[in-house]
Amino acid sequence: MGEILRCDNLCKDFGATRALDRLCLSVGSGKIIGLLGPNGAGKTTLIKIVNGLLQPTFGEVLIDGKRPGVETKPLVSYLPDVNYLNNWMTVEQIVFMFADFYADFRSDLAFDMVKRLGINRMQRLKSLSKGNKEKVCLILVMSRNAKLYILDEPIAGVDPATRDYIISTIINNYNPEASVLISTHLISDIESILDEVIFIQNGRVVLQDTVDHIREQNHMSVDDLFREVFKW
Repeated sequence: MGEILRCDNLCKDFGATRALDRLCLSVGSGKIIGLLGPNGAGKTTLIKIVNGLLQPTFGEVLIDGKRPGVETKPLVSYLPDVNYLNNWMTVEQIVFMFADFYADFRSDLAFDMVKRLGINRMQRLKSLSKGNKEKVCLILVMSRNAKLYILDEPIAGVDPATRDYIISTIINNYNPEASVLISTHLISDIESILDEVIFIQNGRVVLQDTVDHIREQNHMSVDDLFREVFKW
């Protein structure tokens, strides 16, 4: 498998504050990777730069060998940490909108998952529970045939049953040749599906390793190591 994401000496300044400080990382294809760190570590800033929503102060980001822009939009499927959909739209309208916007969007897969959830496709988003809204947002992201899926806090604020469904959706519906980058604080909930983890602190990568090696080397779970490293 090749390299899908690379960051070299990536820096991002907001005035006098440096959110990313010469950050370097490499993400290979065909993996599920946890992007982990305390609040303010730079995770969301990094995610926004990769998605072309912010420009780095300096340094380079390459997605499948290309800088973030028009060429990388078809490669990345992004779930932000806030709901960005119009509440007045029905689930069906949202699915058709995504199908119009993204050439790689699989409407049949999206509607199949919506049906399995027991959600009426004619329901307006505003009438759905918070958990079902989260599920619909994730379904839209995972129904694309992308090379890199980036999920920012996909299981925050939902009940355990909804978390289980979201995790199941992630592992069963993404392109197996693609990679999934998941930013979350709920490490214990997703640790079982992770291949690798990246720990970020103060805008720098302090650890990148496979989950198996972490367990063998440290004789502890990723969640326990995270608490050890960041003193939680």
